[in-house]
Amino acid sequence: MTTPATPGPGRPTENSMRRALKRARDGVALDASEAAVLLQARGEDLTDLAASAARVRDAGLEQAGRPGVITYSKSVFIPLTRLCRDKCHYCTFVTVPGKLRRAGHGMFMSPDEVLDIARKGAALGCKEALITLGDKPEDRWPEAREWLDAHGYDDTIAYVRAISVRILEETGLLPHLNPGVMSWTDFQRLKPVAPSMGMMLETTATRLWSEPGGPHHGSPDKEPAVRLRVLEDAGRSSVPFTSGLLIGIGETYEERAESLFALRKVSRAYHGIQELIIQNFRAKPDTAMRGMPDAELDELVATIAVARHIMGPAACLQAPPNLVEGEYERLIGAGIDDWGGVSPLTIDHVNPERPWPQIEELAGRSRAAGFELRERLCVYPEFVRRGEPWLDPRLRPHVAALADPETGLARPDALPAGLPWQEPEDTFTPTGRTDLHRTIDTEGRTSDRRDDYDEVYGDWDALREAAAPGMAPQRIDTDVREALRTAAEDPTRLTDAEALALFHADGPALDALCRIADDVRRSVVGDEVTYIVTRNINFTNVCYTGCRFCAFAQRRTDADAYTLSLSQVADRAQQAWDVGAVEVCMQGGIHPDLPGTAYFDIAKAVKERVPGMHVHAFSPMEVVNGATRTGMSIREWLTAAKEAGLDTIPGTAAEILDDEVRWILTKGKLPTATWIEVVKTAHELGIRSSSTMMYGHVDQPRHWLGHLRTLAGIQRETGGFTEFVTLPFIHTNAPVYLAGIARPGPTTRDNRAVTAMARLLLHPWIPNIQTSWVKLGTEGAAEMLRSGANDLGGTLMEETISRMAGSSYGSYKSVRDLVAVAEAAGRPAKPRTTLYGEVPDERRQSAAASDGHLPELLPVLD
Repeated sequence: MTTPATPGPGRPTENSMRRALKRARDGVALDASEAAVLLQARGEDLTDLAASAARVRDAGLEQAGRPGVITYSKSVFIPLTRLCRDKCHYCTFVTVPGKLRRAGHGMFMSPDEVLDIARKGAALGCKEALITLGDKPEDRWPEAREWLDAHGYDDTIAYVRAISVRILEETGLLPHLNPGVMSWTDFQRLKPVAPSMGMMLETTATRLWSEPGGPHHGSPDKEPAVRLRVLEDAGRSSVPFTSGLLIGIGETYEERAESLFALRKVSRAYHGIQELIIQNFRAKPDTAMRGMPDAELDELVATIAVARHIMGPAACLQAPPNLVEGEYERLIGAGIDDWGGVSPLTIDHVNPERPWPQIEELAGRSRAAGFELRERLCVYPEFVRRGEPWLDPRLRPHVAALADPETGLARPDALPAGLPWQEPEDTFTPTGRTDLHRTIDTEGRTSDRRDDYDEVYGDWDALREAAAPGMAPQRIDTDVREALRTAAEDPTRLTDAEALALFHADGPALDALCRIADDVRRSVVGDEVTYIVTRNINFTNVCYTGCRFCAFAQRRTDADAYTLSLSQVADRAQQAWDVGAVEVCMQGGIHPDLPGTAYFDIAKAVKERVPGMHVHAFSPMEVVNGATRTGMSIREWLTAAKEAGLDTIPGTAAEILDDEVRWILTKGKLPTATWIEVVKTAHELGIRSSSTMMYGHVDQPRHWLGHLRTLAGIQRETGGFTEFVTLPFIHTNAPVYLAGIARPGPTTRDNRAVTAMARLLLHPWIPNIQTSWVKLGTEGAAEMLRSGANDLGGTLMEETISRMAGSSYGSYKSVRDLVAVAEAAGRPAKPRTTLYGEVPDERRQSAAASDGHLPELLPVLD
């Protein structure tokens, strides 16, 4: 055995091989050690292993409705740039600027060069444009940066997006993008222009990246943890994703098995890996690994068979046919069901010495093995049939033009033709339960969960496993009395250990903590309890992001789904103004049909109808959604939103600013770093924001501490937060609670401790601490006013998000109601503006006349 650089303890015993083979034959789940044994099967053992793997494959094809079918994609290979910041020791695809210049090539292929290949491919019936390139070449090569600047692109991803749009519009080919390591934001930028993407995991063997002489040493994008994060972000973003292994680069059998299990874990968690490629290493001249032996055919066959057993019958497995010496039958016999992309026009630029087989030959060899060769699209048929949220609405016409609606495979007679890449029409047509703001209190919700509960949030079993470590409380040894003394003398001197001790305070210690926090509140903002006359306008609840705590989001076909028209939004703003409001707070679901400019239209609609209304709108998640859909940077988008009428943004979508918790709470929401980027950018542009924390689910006090420290750090830098809002988790209809993972919300002790510690840890940077009557009720809010809070939020007039989650405290409060809450805490009440300024007399008088709420919450008429 020559392939692994570190063969491990030696060949498995006959008994261990026999046991592992029997478990494979019997369909019993394998563990990593058994998989490592089976990867070494040879001779009759390998024949046995391959036969059982083929049976698993056949069962999956039968279940998928395509028995006896092996697929391929008719494609063109477009090497957009061969520059890369990595230095993989086996790669001949990557080159350097000098060589490109000497060969008469640019640093990137020009649009004309790309489109020439794509048009020729379309004429030959190709349907996929495989766009492959090096990782972030502008980070290493000034020439790449200069080319991008000269052509008006901020980065390589921007050019990939732009050229993908041109391919769609001018040729009709479907782009499949392989730009290397991508961030969560990169996926949001590229999802609207490509039905599928990919990146090989290659291996999880960190030593092959970290140790000098390893094949990935010196390549920042080949760190296994980084690549696994990319796979997870693809799943969170609902992007059909291709990945796989490169075998024979020095990994042990154990490491190879671990890599397969890592891929299975991601696949099960997000259901987004559309295929796995098992690729065998072939040594190339002029590389550092030119003397390394090729991965033998038996290695490839055994790895395919083990991958099939690990990934299961529903997985799609591919092996490139041009990397074997015509041994197609053995690959089919080991369990593959796909040949990958095959081009009648372009070479395999990654393996240029290995020509593609003729499609007719591939069909004949597949037929000889008992399989019919059928063409698929770059996006696999399962995802074509799933539709939303896996296919962006702007891509649906392009995919539908080429796909068989029954099978999801390619239509054999379809010839690609360019189609406009554009936003869906009639975006703001009012649909669904547009009176939900009124009827949520009288009729309630139609069901306690949406119909796609079992699919949209990912795999619940995998989530339980991920959540368990984070929910274990830590032992606290710090003396609470000493921590209370520090808090009373100078809360800015609280250490993390002292803060954690106070977060756990109970009984007399908790009472003392709340008194200290209330004393700080009094010294900073006085006794007045502020509130704002405002109206919430949730313009749509259609959303496929998959936040597991959210009971507001619906599919467009669900009974409780709705979308408002622009005129309805403006009507609600006018109604609010008429009863004394100074602000509208507008947020909505991430509706797949809403263009990135829709937010501008919403802000303009309000300002045109009610010029004096303060527009407090669009969470950081909505900001990123708008920016990525338009192709604008976050700064550019926020600038345009401000010009359209946006005044401030809510600091929601924060939940807990710790990705350990975020990825349990949400499937596809923006990561912590991106939330911080949006908020800081907004503050730099003069767009202030609130800040929030939702707690009491799968979090612990250590997460609360980190969250509040992060907010304080941002405020010291920007000064842009107007307040901090505590948001207790409402569990009743929350999917993560219904699945048995989250706690049933915070306790009263938790609420008091969080409010008090927010006052102390954010002092003196954020002076206003808001409590939520929507989530706590009148008595609970009054208690928080005695624990360090000084603000009650707004009248709201309509509130559907917490009510859909199961809050029992209604959808609005009158001015008198809010004054009564303050009086229950023994304090006077005072109206405020969004920025905590004085409310004009005219607004005060209107609010007093109406008591700050709509008469009978008048419905909006179409």
